[in-house]
Order: sequence, then structure tokens, then C-alpha cells
Amino acid sequence: MSFAAFKMMHWATGIEHCASGFITHSSADSTPKIPPITADDIDSDWTTSTKPIGPVPNLITAAANVLEVYIVRIQEEASPSLAHKAAAEPKGGGAVLAGVSGASLELVCHYRLHGNVESLEVLPNGATDGGRRRDSIILTFRDAKISVLEFDESICGLRTSSMHCFEGSDWVHLRRGREFFPRGPLVKVDPLGRCAAVLAYGLQMIVLKAAEASTGLTAPAEDSTFRTAAASRIESSYIVGLRDLDMKHVKDFIFIHGYIEPVVVILHEHELTWAGRVAWKHHTCMVSALSVNTTLKQHPLIWSAMNLPHDAYKLLAVPSPIGGVLVIGANTIHYHSQSASCHLGLNNFAVPADGRVVQRLELMKSRASVLTSDITTIGSSFFFLGSRLGDSLLVQYYSGVGAPTLSPGVKEEVGDIESDAPSMKRLRRSPSDALQDLITSEELTFYGTGPNNAQIAQKNFTFAVRDSLLNIGPLKDFSYGLRINGDPNATGVAKQSNYELVCCSGHGKNGALTVLQKSIRPDTVTQESLPGCKGIWTVYHKNLRSDSSKGVADKDEYHAYLIISLENRTMVLQTANNLEEVTENVDYYVQGTTVSAGNLFGRRRVIQVFARGARILDGAFMTQDLSLKSSNTEMNAASDGATVSSVSIADPYVLLRMTDGSIQLLVGDPYTCSVSVINPPVSENSDKLVLACTLYHDKGSEPWIRKTSTDAWLSTGIGEAIDGADGSTHDHGDVYCVVCYDNGDLEIFDVPNFNSVFLVDKFVSGRSHILDTFFHGAANNHINLTNNYSEDIGQVRKEATHNIKVVELSMQRWDSEHNRPFLLGILSDGTILCYHAYIYEVSDNASKTEGVISSQNSVNLSNTNASRLRNLRFVRVPLDTYAKEETPSGVRSQRITVFKNVGGLQGFFLSGSRPMWFMMFRERLRMHPQGCDGPIVAFTVLHNVNCNHGFICITSEGALKICQLPALSYDNYWPVQKIGLKGTPHQVTYFAEKNFYPVIVSVPVLKPLNQVLSSLVDQEVGNQFEHDNINMEGTYPTEEFEVRIMEPEKINGPWQTRATIPMQSSEHALTVRVVTLFNTTAQRNETLLAIGTAYVQGEDVAARGRILLYSVERISDSIQVKVTEVYSKELKGAISALASLQGHLLLASGPKIILHKWTGSELNGVAFHDVPPLYVVSLNIVKNFILLGDIHKSIYFLSWKEQGSQLNLLAKDFGSLDCLATEFLIDGTTLSLTVSDDQKNVQIFYYAPKASESWKGQKLLSRAEFHVGAHITKFLRLQLLPTSADRIIPGSDKTNRFALLFGTLEGSIGCIAPLEELTFRRLQSLQKKLVNSVCHVAGLNPRSFRHFHSNGKAHRPGPDSIVDCELLVHFEMLALEDQLEIANQIGTTRMQIMSNLNDLSVATSFL
Repeated sequence: MSFAAFKMMHWATGIEHCASGFITHSSADSTPKIPPITADDIDSDWTTSTKPIGPVPNLITAAANVLEVYIVRIQEEASPSLAHKAAAEPKGGGAVLAGVSGASLELVCHYRLHGNVESLEVLPNGATDGGRRRDSIILTFRDAKISVLEFDESICGLRTSSMHCFEGSDWVHLRRGREFFPRGPLVKVDPLGRCAAVLAYGLQMIVLKAAEASTGLTAPAEDSTFRTAAASRIESSYIVGLRDLDMKHVKDFIFIHGYIEPVVVILHEHELTWAGRVAWKHHTCMVSALSVNTTLKQHPLIWSAMNLPHDAYKLLAVPSPIGGVLVIGANTIHYHSQSASCHLGLNNFAVPADGRVVQRLELMKSRASVLTSDITTIGSSFFFLGSRLGDSLLVQYYSGVGAPTLSPGVKEEVGDIESDAPSMKRLRRSPSDALQDLITSEELTFYGTGPNNAQIAQKNFTFAVRDSLLNIGPLKDFSYGLRINGDPNATGVAKQSNYELVCCSGHGKNGALTVLQKSIRPDTVTQESLPGCKGIWTVYHKNLRSDSSKGVADKDEYHAYLIISLENRTMVLQTANNLEEVTENVDYYVQGTTVSAGNLFGRRRVIQVFARGARILDGAFMTQDLSLKSSNTEMNAASDGATVSSVSIADPYVLLRMTDGSIQLLVGDPYTCSVSVINPPVSENSDKLVLACTLYHDKGSEPWIRKTSTDAWLSTGIGEAIDGADGSTHDHGDVYCVVCYDNGDLEIFDVPNFNSVFLVDKFVSGRSHILDTFFHGAANNHINLTNNYSEDIGQVRKEATHNIKVVELSMQRWDSEHNRPFLLGILSDGTILCYHAYIYEVSDNASKTEGVISSQNSVNLSNTNASRLRNLRFVRVPLDTYAKEETPSGVRSQRITVFKNVGGLQGFFLSGSRPMWFMMFRERLRMHPQGCDGPIVAFTVLHNVNCNHGFICITSEGALKICQLPALSYDNYWPVQKIGLKGTPHQVTYFAEKNFYPVIVSVPVLKPLNQVLSSLVDQEVGNQFEHDNINMEGTYPTEEFEVRIMEPEKINGPWQTRATIPMQSSEHALTVRVVTLFNTTAQRNETLLAIGTAYVQGEDVAARGRILLYSVERISDSIQVKVTEVYSKELKGAISALASLQGHLLLASGPKIILHKWTGSELNGVAFHDVPPLYVVSLNIVKNFILLGDIHKSIYFLSWKEQGSQLNLLAKDFGSLDCLATEFLIDGTTLSLTVSDDQKNVQIFYYAPKASESWKGQKLLSRAEFHVGAHITKFLRLQLLPTSADRIIPGSDKTNRFALLFGTLEGSIGCIAPLEELTFRRLQSLQKKLVNSVCHVAGLNPRSFRHFHSNGKAHRPGPDSIVDCELLVHFEMLALEDQLEIANQIGTTRMQIMSNLNDLSVATSFL
């Protein structure tokens, strides 16, 4: 492995920071100025209807380097639109609280930054202008970088408004000679938004002064002149050295309320103490309040308080009118303000201090919650618990005074949110334990015991969990095992769907086993062989007058017919109960292939389109037969005429694209249930060929596209409810036709008039934002300026862009009030362009209409101008890496299928050689591949008696599979299933022979104090412990360890504990492994479960540990498992790691490693070696080589020689490094050693005894180093999958290539994969280009982020031999012209780069 690529596959989910503020809308926007009845159509997208709970701000979360902004959508109790919101039910419906029946989080924007967020705050706008201005986000990064971001409506995303950096040679004096700082910069803001302060380098306070409302930094761009809602901004900054103010050790600081000028309170320790000294010296902290005058840059001390306990660690500002600050300590809470102070002891460890003891501070234990890392209130009735140890929760709270305000009926509902959802939904929610804790635990209320508590009005809080964000972190360990429903005959990529990752995640009561499966393996209901299938459709049929079907809601109606198109005929099957072929008895066109089929007229008719015609059927009977003639009559004479190539149906319209590039529209008449053919003017008056087209039906409670046109309320077709023949009304909404031409332009027409309402030049180039060229021509053509290079290069590029075409389009919006449409386009080279629509209102004077209208557009300006969708814009959504497949020019098949309800989910399905699900959650598309069946030719949904909301797919081998989606949580980067353990999982391993997973779990237990203390005595030395001076009352929490042997009972069902191996008192299980030992007596191999433990008894007791060997057998005829202890022995030192080495057992016991042979009843030592100096954290073996990582002393590389029974140290890393995980990386014949450390780096070493710098082979040499930005706790070696390029040379070196999959404490998963040198050089030069040519969020530099972080220790920089795929993915998001330009500058082609990136993603498509 000389060169490698670093690639993230699952991004961090553990939320470390959260805040709330008005980012996407101002607080004034949220309260409607007009009665809400009329607000529906006209109001902007963000406006929410009247609420009893006031304006609701946005939620901002940060997980490692992932920044997300959410909007909180609230469902009111009696909302008429609840009927069609049934699909959104899992999102925290349940009890009605304060007029709200549910709330959910909806994603506004998602960014992956080149740096980990150290702290996050929202700079409020200061209520100077009635809440018109929006708030800004302040982020800080190590060592002292500050970025201020604001939301820009015109791009529907965040942009940087200012950056402040206090690093580098100019600012080196701020460090005062220190190299290492335990925490990054901490930011806090003034509650009125006048300034913010950042504590960096321990003692430097950087004050950021906010700009006044009237003076902006720059005049806003001219198209936002009428928008007064500019966000709050930072004007200037200066530094206050806290050391000059006689502060030494600052722990926390905060701005407090109720002063005219900003006042900052600082918690600091003026003299340090330590554990042995605490009995004498314990009140060492103090708080100081400084008044900050930003104009004079002065900060006088206004008050201070001494004698706070040494364990005080946090400050909380008490809101006005009370003001002041709460100091939180481990055992006490103190209140201080300028005029008063008091404190409250929380337990009997609180040391009494002088000063007033508070009579009554009311603390109420409300509910058990998830272990939180950050918490923020959102408006006046929600709060968000952000957690990196469990799922994060959005909770609504309501405080009533006096008796509980909920009626008894509602109370029961709150107690049982889980059980009133139907069972399917309940499975799908797979709530964390925290959710259940919040729901099941009873309300406990503590009242103060003050003298006057009779007069206190009883305050009662009611809580309802409204939404939760899934978290799989922290991943302490994982193992790679087989899924129960794996297919033993699978090969290649399909074989990867047989595996799953079982991870230890969470902590304490949030501890869980997390099962991750990157690719979906559907549950097959039945399977038939059906060779030569081309397409498949299911259709409904409503009986005309029978009212029986009226009772069934639309979404629960069963499908009536299944239409299968074979190579030269069509089959029709009935689907009501079982699938029965009825081809002979129906009037369908069955003599040839079908192009498409679907429903018209509110499911009362079926339309079947074939190559030269179409039929309308009522059930089995034909009511109309159409034959289609091409519009271009001259061509008809020459050829046989064009046939139908693709079809799009939007009731009552059907759009046909013919093979000659013209389009035809069939218009239905709902009264007579018949259709007529129109030749739209598009195909007649233009010489441009249509390459792809689709109809978009804008339905829902309020059509969305209509809001984007300027005269929205005048436009035609407002809710013209058409009375159907059966007297029912159909609200058709608006229908639009989206067309893409062969020159790459995209145009949207309204149907059926075919007026052009939206036009985009060069849609095919995939720009980050697209808008109507008619109005905003200049903005759209900015690319053209860069392309006037030398003519010949220009020509080459033009040809390159010309051969990339759009081959398929789809536009869809799912039924929900606030959903915005997605537009999906597939290009001929396999790229998928995904756009999300948004509204940005442009003022009239700003639109530069006249200047840019090209000659062909200015036909009838006066009337086109009116109805154009001038406020419609699309933003490009980055898709997680997917393998592309090129579309051969001749073959045209429709790959995108929209599904409204497959197992309660909605989205797109993409068929083809690498099928993919796009699922829609919270306005974001989640991509999940489905690789288990190989290429999928056709897909359709199926809902009948035997297959509830399932689907049918047809594989390229000709198998027809009827399937259902497994009940997993899909709203995550990978589908996930969580199994709660009610304890902390530490390590998991896979017992392949029996398909078990042994897991080390620790459960907190309260023990009597005297029992705990007596265990801290060394039994051998004798009892030298005085009982007199210790108060033996009370209990003390300790962890009890056990090894549980678990297995999945059925597919995606709950997991069962088959056996438990308990540890002794105060014994911790440190490692569990399945080892294969050679039994020297019986001369055979045995597979045993080995457990290494340690007794944790404090520093006065010598360390001991045990090695335990168990045999695990399944009892015949039963599911129970028999676990027999084969061997156990106590050794000196903790047994922290073990492994089997060529039939022997290798143990790391304290400061040495020992190799044992197994006789069947005894372990006998055969060799030992006195490395590691301290403590082994990981042990890896390949053949007879051993790699071990030490907790402080980096890595050691040893070998085992059978002949002389020797363990030899070959080489070691001479540096000091705090290892977390190690593993061998194999690339063909080269062996490298990989190690991750506590500074979030990865290093790759190699052994080169012949190199002079290796000191005759004693020293390991560095091959690569890289900063990952997350703590890697486990590596797993997996063989790379074959790519298209590798298949040419069989038996080559390339078959023996492995990647390392890793898991991190932040909840992310990624891999490090070896690369060829040529590919590496190409991607590295591309990476260097992208550093400068991509606009990075928050102004962060990817190069500095990926530098090795040595944290002040001496470190010699290693070679830069790892490319960062996190940066390379930005290449696909560039516009096509820019891609060609960059590829040309680095001397290669776009196709070559795309093929390298694609090969990498195919080779690493594990799981």
C-alpha cells in the first residue's frame, strides 16, 4: 500500500452541539398578519398558520463536522389537512398538548464541513426592528477560527458573512508558549445580540462586536433590495487578555440578562487543588462579572463572588426579571447576582460553606431522559435534547399551574404514545430506550420543604416526545457477520448483501446493539420465473357505481390487475387475492409489448399504451381504442412512422414521447371517460428534438408551483373541481409538462395550453442553482465567461458536452403541506442530477427582463410575462456516492419509478444494473442501494391481500419477485435496526459456526457502600482498614459486567439472549474473542470463546486478571445454548487483548505478551516477550506476524517462529502515540501497519529493514498520515470487490487487495482503500485543484483540516499519500463546463476521473 484513498460511507450522527434561532425566517414572519383563512395560497413557503405557541425558531445541530439546519413543523389539533397527513403519523403524533397534536423536524440544509465544530451559538438579531432581521450562526473551530454564517434565501442555503482567524505566526503570542489546549474555542453570545465572545487558547477572550441594525457591512445585492430581513452580522473584533485581569484557570463564562451594556460572568479557579488535598482546600473557584463596552474596548469588573467549590463547572444565565447566574457544581448549585447569593446542596457530599443557604429552590424530576450532550429550547414550548450517546429528541412541554391540565383520557394517551400506533409503524419507529423511558416513567415531583409550601401553587409539567433523530454512535466496537436471510449462492456485489455490521453503540440505559445493512435485502413473499420481461405495471379499478369501494380509503385500495410486458406479447394477471392469469378474458392489447399502463379518471379507467396505439379499459372491457400517428407527416412517408418511446401519466393527461423526438398529449374528458390526442405546439414549431419529458402533477391541499408565479391568484385552473360521472368531485390541481431537448435545455409548460412558464439553458451541465432564463438570463449564463479560451480547446470541450444528454426526467412532490418538489434527471453517462425546488421572490424592478430575452423568446412578451414562474428556483442536492451506469445510446428504458407507499415510505426507485431506493424523509432524499438481486429490469408497487404495501421487481435473470421492505429505520445514511440492551455494550464478536454474537455488557448496580469499600482492600496483605472514621451508610453505583450470547431470532425481529456468563464482583470483562486452538492431546482444532478480564479495585491493590475459555454448543431440538467453562486461570496483570496464532493462544497480560498452547485441559506457556511497556489496546495477526498497539507507546511489530519457539520484535515506532485501534493493510504483496490515535489521526507504517533510515530495521517507517477528524475505535479488513477494470487480468496481484472499514466514536463509518499509483497521482492533482475551485462552507480549508494533528508533540511530517474523497465528491457537483476545464488543466479527461471515482465506489460497496 503505497497510496490510499480515505472515504466516508456513513457520516457522524452523534449530536454534540445544538442551538435554536430564526435562521430561515425572522420572528416577525412567523406570526401571520392576516387572518389565516386567506393565508393559504398567497403566503410564502415558510409561513405557518396561527399558533397558540408563538413563533417557532429553527434548530441547528452539529455532529462532528456535519452541520444541519431544521425547521420545526407543527401540526395543530383540529387541522383540516390532518386527513392526508396520515402518512406522517410516526413523526411524534400522539397526545394533543396545548393545541398541538404533533411536531416534526424538516431539513432545510445539510453541510459537511472541512473541520469539526467546537462550539456553536446563534447571534440573535436584537429586537431593534420588530424582529424583521434574521439571526446568524457562529461556529468555532480549532485552534482559533470563527465563522459567522447566515441563511441566504436566494440560494436556499447558508453563506459566510464573516470569518475571524487568530492562528498562525501573527497570533503566536496568544498561545503564551503553550502548544496543547484541552478544549477548542468556546463561543457565547449576548442575549440581546449586541456582541459575542469566544474563549480561545485558555485565557484569551475574543470579543466580536455585532453591527447595528441600520448599518450593514455591505449593501445587499440589488435583487434583495426590498428584503429588509438581512441577518445579524459581526462588525469588528478585538482581544481581551484575561491573564491581565488576574484570571488563571477559566472554566466557563456566560452573558447575563438585565443590564444596559453586555455583562459577561466568568467562572475561574484562582488556585488549583487536587484529589489528595481536597479535604483541606476545597473552595477554590470564583465568579467575576465584567461589563463589556465594545466601543471603548473597556471591561470594568462590576461584581465578583469568592469561595465556590472546586468542582463547579458550568454557568447558566437566569432570565430577566430575576437575572443573575447559576453556578452548577457536582454536589451543589449556587445562585449569584449583584445583590444576592444563595446555594443548595444536592446530596450529602456537599461541603457546607458560609453564606446564605437557600430555603427553597424547586427542583422537579420530570421524566427520565436520554443522556444529553447539549440542550436548547426552541421557542416557548419545545426543547431539543441533543445526544451523542443515544437518539436526540424533540420534546414539547407544557406547564400548567394548579391541577394537571390534561383530561384523564389524554393522560392515558401520553403514558402510552407507543401503543396507539399500528404495529407496523411501531416496528418502523424502533424507538430508543430513552423514548420509552420518557413515556413509561411516572411523573415524580419534589416540592421544597420550606415553611410556606402550603401556599405554593403546584406547578405541573407535561411532556410529549414529538420527534427523534437517530444516532448510531458512539461505535465502540463492531463485528461483521452473516444476515439470517443471506443467499449462499450469491457472488460479486450481490454477495455483499449477505453481510451486516453489528455494532456496540450508546452508553448506560441508551446502550444498544445497532445492526447496520448498507444495502436493502427485501423480504421475498413469493418468486416466479418469467424470462424475457421488459416492463411491469399494476393498476387499480374502481367499480363504476358500486359504493363498496367508497369505504376503502384510496391508499388502502387493492390493485386489480398486473400487466407484464414480455418480448413480443403482454400478459395480464388479476391481483385481488392470488395472481391468476386472465390474458384470454380481457380486452387488453396482448399481441405485442406494452410501453406503459396506468389509471385515469380517479382510478375508474385503465389506460394501456403500446408502440402504435393506446386503449382505455373499464376493468376487463375496452371502452376506447386509439391509434397514434406521428405529427411529422413527411417522415411518415419515408419510414414506418414513429412509435411510442416513453409515457408519463398525470390524471387526466397522458404524455407520449415518440421515437422521432416529437411529443403527443392525450387529454381525458372525465365526463365521458374518453381521451383525445393533441399535438402540442412544442414539437411543431421547433426543430429541437425532445429527449426526455415527464408530466408533473402539482396536487395536495395547496398546489405549490402556483405560489412561484407572480400573479398566483389570477392564474387559471384554481381548484376547478370537476364533477365526475359518479357525482364525486376531483380536484385536479395543476399539471405541468417538463421537457428536455437534445441541446440540453429544459423547459416547463403548463398543460393543456402549452404556454412556456420556465426555461433553463443547459440543464445538462448540472449547475448548483437553476432559475428561469427568461427573467434572470445573466445570472444563469455566468459560466460562458470562463469558456472563451483558445478556440481549439473550446471545440474539443463542446464535443464532449454534446455527447452527454439527458435520458430521463421525473418530477415529484409527495402529499404533505410543506413538501417542495424534487426534479430528477439521468444523464447518458449515468450521472443523476437531483434538484429541489424552492421559492425566492424577486422584486419587479430587479428583474432584468428586456436585456436578456433572446429573439425566439420575444414572440408574445405581454402574455407570457404574466404567467411565468419567475420565483421558482431549483437547488442541486448532493447525492451520496453511488455507482454510475452508462446508458447505451440505442436502449431506452424508463428507470425511475415513483412510489407513494411501500411499507409506509415514499420516494423514487431507480432500476438498472445497480438498483437504488431514494426515500423521502424530512424533505431529504435518503439513498439505499439494493444489490442482492443483481440488475433489476422493472419495478412496480403491489398492494393486495397477501402482500401489504409491497412491490414487485424483475431481475435480469428473469425472476419475478414479490417482496416487502424489511421493518428497519431508513431515515439514516444506512438502514438500521437498534436492539436496546439497558446497559453499556463494550465489545462484540461473531461466532461464525453457530451464528451467535457474544457481547460484553456492563449494567450499573447500586451497592452498599461498605461492600464497595471492603473490595478495595488487598486480601493478601491483610486488612489494614480502619472502620471507625468512615460513615458506612448509603449506596454507591458500580458497573457489573457480563457476557451475553445473543442471536437474531428472525429477520429484522428482536434479538434474544441465549446465555449469559456473569463476571465476579468488581471484575471487568475487557475482551471477548472466538479463537481456534489446536488441541495437542486430541490432535484436532477446537473453536472456543475466550474472555479476558481484570479486577478493578483501586490503586492500592495489585492488578490481576483471568483468562476464561468456554465451549458453546446448541442443545439439539431447542433454541437454548449450552455454555460450558473449559478452563479458567488467574494471572498477574489485566488480560486486555487476546488472539489465536496458528493454533496457539496469544494473551496480552499486563506488561508482557505470552503465547500458550492448548492441551484440552490446560494452557501451557511456550513463549513470551516483554513488550508493550504499559497496556495493550489491540492485537492483530496475519500469518505469523503480530501487530500490537500500546495505550501510550505506539505500535510494535513482532513475528513468531515455530522452530525455536520464539517471539521476536522486528520493529517498532519510536514516537509516542496514544493508540486506539490497529490493523494490517494488505495490498497485493505489500503489508502495511495502520494505527489510529486519540488525536483523530490515522498513520500507516511499513517495515523496511533494508532502508538506511530504519536503523537496520528497528524502526517502522511512515508511509502515510491523515487527519480523520473522528476517534477510530475499530478497523476491519475486507477484500476489495472487483471493478470493471480489474476483470481484464485474471489471477493478477489485484485479487489480494483489502480495504480497512472503520467505525468511530462520533457515529461515522468509513474506509481506507489502496490505490494504484497512476490513479492516486491523477486524483491528487484533482484534489489540489478542488481546494481552490470549490467554494467551501464556513471558509474552511480542507488541506489544513487533513494535516496530521500532533497536538504540540514533536512530529516529523510523513508523506502525503492519502487522497480525501470527502473533497473529491465536490467534483461531481461542479457544472459540466467546470469539470471539463479542471480535467483539462490537470492533463486528463472528465471521463477518466469519473471512471476512477466510480471504480473506487464499486470496489468499496461493502455490506
